[in-house]
Amino acid sequence: MPSQRVNIDESPLFWPARLQNGVLEVLDETLIPSRVKFIRVRTTRESVKVIREMKTRAFGQLLVVLNTFLLLFKNKKGMSERILLREIQKMAEKLNASRPTFPFSEVTGRVVAWAQTAFDNGDDISNVVSQRIRGYLEQIRIRRLGRVRRLAGVIKNGDSVLTHCNVSGELAMAAALCRKNKKRVQFFATETRPYFQGAKLTCWELKKVGADVTLITDNAVASVMSDGLVNKVIVGSDRNCANGDFANKIGTYAIAVLAKEFEIPFYVLTQPSRRLKNGRDIPIEFRDPDEILIFRGKRVVPRKVKALYPGFDIIPHQYVTKAIELNVN
Repeated sequence: MPSQRVNIDESPLFWPARLQNGVLEVLDETLIPSRVKFIRVRTTRESVKVIREMKTRAFGQLLVVLNTFLLLFKNKKGMSERILLREIQKMAEKLNASRPTFPFSEVTGRVVAWAQTAFDNGDDISNVVSQRIRGYLEQIRIRRLGRVRRLAGVIKNGDSVLTHCNVSGELAMAAALCRKNKKRVQFFATETRPYFQGAKLTCWELKKVGADVTLITDNAVASVMSDGLVNKVIVGSDRNCANGDFANKIGTYAIAVLAKEFEIPFYVLTQPSRRLKNGRDIPIEFRDPDEILIFRGKRVVPRKVKALYPGFDIIPHQYVTKAIELNVN
């Protein structure tokens, strides 16, 4: 079989936010596949808004967080080093509070620590921290590309893979590598309500690389597995624990339980963290009920009906066949 060491074409969802001429441009994933449009972000408030409104997700939100600090350095306008340090600390607090399930504090904590050390050493905070952030981002890029190659190795010729939500470009890029290596692979994507990331994002980027993808409703997973239509499950993760538990888009837990029942291998892409011992320590974000009560501006259920919408659920480690890890030091 040809080597996996071939060039990888990046999906637009692999790196959906980047600085351009002093402005942070963020791919508005809520408009895909109808439109490919970038939101221009200039302030911390705008960054928090993009995150809370799910304009970008998961890895894209991490990119927004890191690049928001770079925006601050570009617009510091003669701040003293002491004031700049305070601004970094305040910015970190605002970004950490934007979404409780996401471990932004693990990243913002690094930035604050880099800034504090630079201040204590009498160094230029802006220069030191900017270099550290850019180096950190480059390290992430290299390691994500490496994980794409490992993921492509997990997918075998003739596999039929079920996925839920969206894996921020990596699954589509692995699918492209599989095609280059003459592997025949089929994908089943859940629609992933209520935002339809599976339908709008996963199907879109898999088709862009020429993959064979079939959309199914979220509640068709048991039927598809029972009929023997899939032989692997691959999902991403948003928060990880020392014991291997993880959080992902609501509905992932049910898929993991079903995979166990039907003896289907269950793989998860993770960012290892030892800050939380187990899944019980992960704070779950409960989204605005209107996100499932209202569709395209119209209420779709009777008045006075309430809604409960946890954005994530916790998957215990015993349901995981293998974690494909991304280690960033």
